[in-house]
Amino acid sequence: MTGLLRRQVPAAFDRGASAYDRLVGANPGYHAHLRRSARTFGFADGGAGTRLLDAGCGTGASTAALLAALPRARIVGVDASAGMLARARAKRWPAGVEFVHGRAEDLAGAGVTGPFDGIFAAYLVRNLPEPDAVLASLRDLLRPGGLLVVHDYSVRDGPARLVWHTVCWTVIIPAGRLLTGDAALYRYLWHSALAFDGPEAFADRMRGAGFTDVRAATMTGWQRGIVHAFQGRRP
Repeated sequence: MTGLLRRQVPAAFDRGASAYDRLVGANPGYHAHLRRSARTFGFADGGAGTRLLDAGCGTGASTAALLAALPRARIVGVDASAGMLARARAKRWPAGVEFVHGRAEDLAGAGVTGPFDGIFAAYLVRNLPEPDAVLASLRDLLRPGGLLVVHDYSVRDGPARLVWHTVCWTVIIPAGRLLTGDAALYRYLWHSALAFDGPEAFADRMRGAGFTDVRAATMTGWQRGIVHAFQGRRP
């Protein structure tokens, strides 16, 4: 139905990278919600002395959200799409930010090593062929007591499915086709969110990967019940 498999997602993001910032910038609340989730980390003194991993950083929107919340933190952004990463690297960043090309399934192979005080995974886990294995590897990259925050679509439960379906087919998919000439990535986005865990199921998935104190909160505005922030700690 979508014409795109999960293993093809990084290449699809390569093709869509040039229009990505314009599309998400037109989404009311997109950046504000990322900043809201980034504030979950709550480190004192602007994050001074902390080391964060931005897993699936894309063009750097999630990295910017982390910096807004924790301007003194050191941040490693990782993404599997070379095209998206090139967009991120072209922006202006403070000295404590670096970007690495690599897949979430093989962070060690990309030279990413822990421990991290916190890990932010925005719009990543839903796209992974083996989310349980990656969640476990992210847990292992955290220091004891370190926090994972997952920010993603989760619409499988409740009436938000209808809102998501309507917005995708009247706004997101047509806009993606208009700006890129190819709607495959945006049809995949629509379908992947519908197929992904509901909030309770994903919280259970995090517990199964070894996280404790797992919590979930939804965003505001039209994305209420659609986008959620999940958090869990490494014991």
